Amino acid sequence: MSSKRVSQVTINKAVIKYVIEGLQPFSVVNLQAFKDLIQDLQPNATIMSRPTLWSSIAEATKTMKKKVIAAMREVEYIATTTDCWTARRRSFMGVTAHWLDPDSLDRRSAALACRQLKGSHTFDVLAGALNDIHAEYQIRDKIVTTTTDNGSNFIKAFHVYGAQQDENNNVTDTEEASCSGEEDEEEEGEVNFQEVTSVLDEGDGIEYHLPKHQRCACHLLNLVSTADETYKKVSRSSFSKCQALWNKSARSATAAETIEDACKLQLIRPNATRWNSMLFAVERIVRIVKEQGEGAIRDVCASFKIPMLNPSELAFLAEYSATMSPVAKAIDILQAETNIQMGWLLPTLTQLKTKLHKKPQKNLRDIWHALLTTPVC
Repeated sequence: MSSKRVSQVTINKAVIKYVIEGLQPFSVVNLQAFKDLIQDLQPNATIMSRPTLWSSIAEATKTMKKKVIAAMREVEYIATTTDCWTARRRSFMGVTAHWLDPDSLDRRSAALACRQLKGSHTFDVLAGALNDIHAEYQIRDKIVTTTTDNGSNFIKAFHVYGAQQDENNNVTDTEEASCSGEEDEEEEGEVNFQEVTSVLDEGDGIEYHLPKHQRCACHLLNLVSTADETYKKVSRSSFSKCQALWNKSARSATAAETIEDACKLQLIRPNATRWNSMLFAVERIVRIVKEQGEGAIRDVCASFKIPMLNPSELAFLAEYSATMSPVAKAIDILQAETNIQMGWLLPTLTQLKTKLHKKPQKNLRDIWHALLTTPVC
């Protein structure tokens, strides 16, 4: 039985797909094991060199970019999302575009850029980079809104260079002043002094053209989730002791074995970039106390010479877990990749308020209910 012969073009496409989707280094084509794999599957195949792979991916990028531009040229309204971050001592900005297919009304999305930023993430640097990306894809006049987190640099960029906001889109200047504790009690005729440098730095707003700004609702919920002003003392003491346990379990295999022997479960260490991971980590400690008793945690703390969680701190962690669980579910709903629209926001928040109101706990529940009924600044 003769084996099917695969063309060289198909092999090259498969290699390019493997490198891109697998996030493989270009040097993978130079590995003898990789060459042997291709040769065993197709003896007559030729393995492309590293420069050829690089140029092929660059050409595929240009082709894909043309397709994205052509697809967005057919639609009238587009929304974008953007974020900036730092990784491995380098800064990046990512931009995605979202629109509705005019025929099927299905939502389409495309990653427009993952561009390195030089220098500080100041508002004008972000505005310039975002403006260039929008112009590069020829969508600057089609964007109805851009969603970002609540970073002060993004807020100022859209305040200076963005289109005029609707009355109900963002927090008004009066609300911002009241949220920050500032009161407008100037008497008539009183002179207001302002720093000249701040005026010069802000610019006139005509250098760049940005669309309307939408603050991310999920990021707002994450910010509210970390607010603990009323119970700052007990929360700090509780989380500091928990952090000591998490650090011990992550840095030592012997410590992890000790925890598993005493608690019958391993601890979950929080991820600094995801608030939900803190909830999962606390839930694991609460579960251990519930199933194994305080003695299990007490023995672990004693062996590691870590202060034991007192009854009030354990009660706080249990209430924290119970109260924040519906909050985490609400954030998961709003952060979904598909089947989520702006119309889901208010029903989700309303359902969250209802669930928190039905909770038997009296402390954190009341704080959350108050935060959800107050404008977030």
